[in-house]
Amino acid sequence: MKQMRKNNLSIFAVVLSLFLVGIIVYNDNVKSIAYLTSSSPFSSLFEDGGAVELPPEECDLFTGKWVFDNKTHPLYKEEQCEFLTEQVTCLRNGRKDSLFQNWRWQPRDCSLPKFKARVLLEKLRNKRLMFVGDSLNRNQWESMVCLVQSVIPPGRKGLNQTGSLTTFQIQDYNATVEFYWAPFLVESNSDDPRKHSIIDRIIMPESIEKHGVNWKDVDFLVFNSYIWWMNTVSIKVLRGSFDEGDTEYDEIRRPIAYERMLRTWGDWVDDNIDPLRTTVFFMSMSPLHIKSMDWGNPEGILCALETTPILNKSMVFNVGTNYRQFSEIGTDYRLFSSVENVTQSMRVPIHFLNITGLSEYRKDAHTSVYTIKQGNLLTREQQNDPATYADCIHWCLPGLPDTWNEILYTYIISKSS
Repeated sequence: MKQMRKNNLSIFAVVLSLFLVGIIVYNDNVKSIAYLTSSSPFSSLFEDGGAVELPPEECDLFTGKWVFDNKTHPLYKEEQCEFLTEQVTCLRNGRKDSLFQNWRWQPRDCSLPKFKARVLLEKLRNKRLMFVGDSLNRNQWESMVCLVQSVIPPGRKGLNQTGSLTTFQIQDYNATVEFYWAPFLVESNSDDPRKHSIIDRIIMPESIEKHGVNWKDVDFLVFNSYIWWMNTVSIKVLRGSFDEGDTEYDEIRRPIAYERMLRTWGDWVDDNIDPLRTTVFFMSMSPLHIKSMDWGNPEGILCALETTPILNKSMVFNVGTNYRQFSEIGTDYRLFSSVENVTQSMRVPIHFLNITGLSEYRKDAHTSVYTIKQGNLLTREQQNDPATYADCIHWCLPGLPDTWNEILYTYIISKSS
């Protein structure tokens, strides 16, 4: 009897041991699964107990359609953001229609997460987010400032400018959202952030250090460079140095000069950026809408008076590198291909955000005649002459750049800390 009791106890001990080991292994597996999920580029985060639903990692955020949505868009009101410049405040400047603010980008196979400023600010706590490039990147920077500033108490936020750098400070998070003016990324004679209306724009495609020294120790870098390359078919490349007073230049085909710039930029990033600390983005080209015949409106004048996106589904946008040099509205995709080729060959991972195709639909979203020229708001007479004065390059805010930032936001909050 005693022997049987001992045997039963032995069997019970073995079973109990196996059960406990099973629990430990199960818990470890659950932890591993949770870790893999939370470290995935597209996972779920939480704010005040509520989940932020992120799209699946494999979802293409850049292929989709524009959906009219006046319930969730715009994401903020023009009058609620004191930091908007006169260049982009189209309603205040006299634009009567506001439907351009109510379009939401809907990816084909998923949805963009709802923008939550506090979630982004937690990601930016003790960090720097810097936009580097031309006035289109400044357009996007203004949008980002407006998207986050509403949750920051008065007196705990502010702007300051030093040279080419403008900084939006967020005191409670010890964070900054910055913009650095460098329209060609490399050194040029247009690098003065205030005085850059120069007819003969000249670049030094192998010289970047003067700018690059300002990009070090930044946690999120967002680059762009396109519109300043589009003024002429060829680009003027300096022989020598601006510092030495050299003035002679060679004229080089745009794609060749652009790729030389990209190689210089890529080398700088690879030599100076620690990918464990800094995440690097490159925004694709922001398109122009200057020929209304391109979207089937023979009576149109540039982008003026356009109130809806291009809805012709037969038009070819987002062509990428599918052996097309230009899209149907004239976007130079040769430069797109150069960015793809250079970024794919770099040591530091680059997130190339293809906002071009989705933006090509938005002929309605430009500042048009509701903006400034040479620092002054267009007069009524100038507004009545859109053929001369319409700006079909920059975008009204709230507006399209908010969508660019919704996509950028998705990538930033998906990044593991």
